[in-house]
Amino acid sequence: MKHLAIVLLLCLPLCSAYPVHGAVKEEDQTMDLAQQYLQNYYNFIEDVKQVFRRKDSSPVAKKIQEMQKFFGLEVTGKLDSNTLEVMQKPRCGVPDVGHFSTFPGTPKWTKTHLTYRIVNYTLDLPRDVVDSVMEKALRVWAEVTPLTFSRLHEGEADIMISFAVRAHGDFYPFDGPGNSLAHAYPPGPGFYGDVHFDDDEKWTEDASGTNLFLVAAHELGHSLGLFHSANTEALMYPVYKSFRDLARFRLSQDDVDGIQSLYGPPPSSVDDSMVPNTSLSPGPGTPAKCDPALSFDAVSTLRGELLFFKGRHFWRRSQWTPQPEYNLISAFWPSLPPDLDAAYEDSSKDTVFIFKGNKFWAVRGNEIQAGYPKDIRTLGFPPTIKKIDAAASDKEKKKTYFFVNSKYWRFDEKSQSMEKGFPRLIANDFPGVQPKVDAVLQAFGFFYFFCGSSQFEFDLNARMVTNILKSNSWLLC
Repeated sequence: MKHLAIVLLLCLPLCSAYPVHGAVKEEDQTMDLAQQYLQNYYNFIEDVKQVFRRKDSSPVAKKIQEMQKFFGLEVTGKLDSNTLEVMQKPRCGVPDVGHFSTFPGTPKWTKTHLTYRIVNYTLDLPRDVVDSVMEKALRVWAEVTPLTFSRLHEGEADIMISFAVRAHGDFYPFDGPGNSLAHAYPPGPGFYGDVHFDDDEKWTEDASGTNLFLVAAHELGHSLGLFHSANTEALMYPVYKSFRDLARFRLSQDDVDGIQSLYGPPPSSVDDSMVPNTSLSPGPGTPAKCDPALSFDAVSTLRGELLFFKGRHFWRRSQWTPQPEYNLISAFWPSLPPDLDAAYEDSSKDTVFIFKGNKFWAVRGNEIQAGYPKDIRTLGFPPTIKKIDAAASDKEKKKTYFFVNSKYWRFDEKSQSMEKGFPRLIANDFPGVQPKVDAVLQAFGFFYFFCGSSQFEFDLNARMVTNILKSNSWLLC
């Protein structure tokens, strides 16, 4: 049982201010670190303190060589500076070799629909953020497999997710801030598949502390049956590393190959785990996607897909399907009205906001969130504004732009308030764009303004239109 727990370890730095005989103490600490590292991750069971001091150090050297080979280091069998540097880096505590050979075959779930439950929460983040992070971390794996996930709010789930400190009932106590970050168990009944997070850590949405999404996505990979990868670009690489632009996070091909070796590829499009597949063929009287006069009511992203709304329908474009799917809005969101005005995605909240008249809705996947619709005045619009024409979110700057007639407002997502000095004229700040826009999409570092059958690619930094395209060019026309 010692090595069934998958623990993310953050090793303390070796170098500090030492008193007299500091060199000896540093050598002892180095040997302690190496001994613990090789025992934890490379199945070394000897007491190596004395072995390090002997000329005959072949058992240790062999394990060091094994570790160096795994990490792509020069294979010297010695505790050189590069080897010690890797040993000090944050990492997951699942062994890199050996310890799962006792399982009968490769551990994996024997079903494709799994349940999960968030048993309790950290105080470092709002509950809805934790909910969103866990859903996003699961979706990372759902997008490339047939696996689907649904959340339970009570009872026993396949994957039980919890935050705890010190001893928490599984014989693998956490050790306070900065060491063990989390641990998880491979697929199976009972506690297998469960994930525990050390609540003595500072959990964050960004790189200012311990990023909850990156740890959760990695640990859930173990919960689904993945071992470690020697590929430095892989999420399942054992050394923990931050990701500069989390909004653009994608699994490496190595991760995809690994998880698909267990469960296979997805049956169809990217979000079948969260949203039903209701594609249909356009009938008489419905707009043709390659009509040169086609315009859109609203455009938005949704979990890596693109949505183009028109009347009662929308096109859904995904990297997983060769052609855009054509769907009824009511098939996905029965309570939403047709002829929408605007839509945009706040990817940090895993939420799409949809507008019609003076009302707006918040949706996640195919679920409309409780408490909606709300009045647009709750966002800070004056009573004179009865509807908005378009909206888009700047993910990097955390600003949302609302376009109304010839003007626009800017909403600060951090303060949750409209910025002072607005509205401003579209013509002044977006030169070259027609003053009345139907929809706006933020993608690839540009804003795309849809005006009738034309769209204007606008570079916010250069403050200029860089391309003019047909609005339906996104539909492969």
